Amino acid sequence: MKKMKAASPSKSLVHGLYAITPDLADTARLCTMVEASILGGATIVQYRNKLADSKLRISQSQALLAICRKHAIPLIINDHIKLCLTLDADGVHLGKVDGSLDAARARLGPDKILGASCYNQFELAEQAQAHGADYVAFGACFPSSTKPNAPRAEAALFTQAKNSLNIPSVAIGGITLDNAALLINAGANAIAVISALWETPNTQASAQQFSNLFKTT
Repeated sequence: MKKMKAASPSKSLVHGLYAITPDLADTARLCTMVEASILGGATIVQYRNKLADSKLRISQSQALLAICRKHAIPLIINDHIKLCLTLDADGVHLGKVDGSLDAARARLGPDKILGASCYNQFELAEQAQAHGADYVAFGACFPSSTKPNAPRAEAALFTQAKNSLNIPSVAIGGITLDNAALLINAGANAIAVISALWETPNTQASAQQFSNLFKTT
C-alpha cells in the first residue's frame, strides 16, 4: 500500500510570531529549539542558515520540515527555491538580489508561499505584491546584530501597508519583547524574531510571550 504523504499546511494569512532559525550547526539542538518555539505559539518557521554548506542545509531543512508538518506549521526556505521544491517545503523567502519574483512564482507554482524582503522601501512592497508575493517584510526595524548595516524601516511603513496592500506585512530586525508591540500596533501582521527568541534560557516561554502580544495589542 502506498504511504500517504503528510498534508502540507494550507496557504493562509501570515500572522503572529514568525520564527527565523539561527546559524546553528547542531541539528538536534536546532530541532529542539524550533519545536519549542512552535509549542510556544510560533505560526510560521523560516529555515535560514547562512553558514551551512549544501549537505547541512539539506539535512537541517529535512529535519525541520518533519517537525513543521507534525504541527501543521509552514516551513519557509530562505533564498533556495530548488531546495524548497526538492523537499516540497511550503515556500521561499527572497531578498532583493535573490532573483525575480515572477520567475520564482513560475517555478513554485500557485500554492507555495512566496515572501519578499522590501527593506525600508514601500515601492518594493507594491512591486512584490504585483509580481506574486504572498507577504512582504520590512526591516531592520531596530538595530540588529544579525544585519547591523541594514537600512532602518520606520513603523509607519506597516500602517501604510495595512492601508494600501492586500497581503500581510512582516516586521524584522532587532525585535524584542520591549519593542514588538509598537510594530504590531502600527499594523504589522507578523514579527520575525531571531536573537530575542533563541538567545534566551527558555525558547518556549519566550515564544509564548511574543505570541501573547498579538492577543493584547
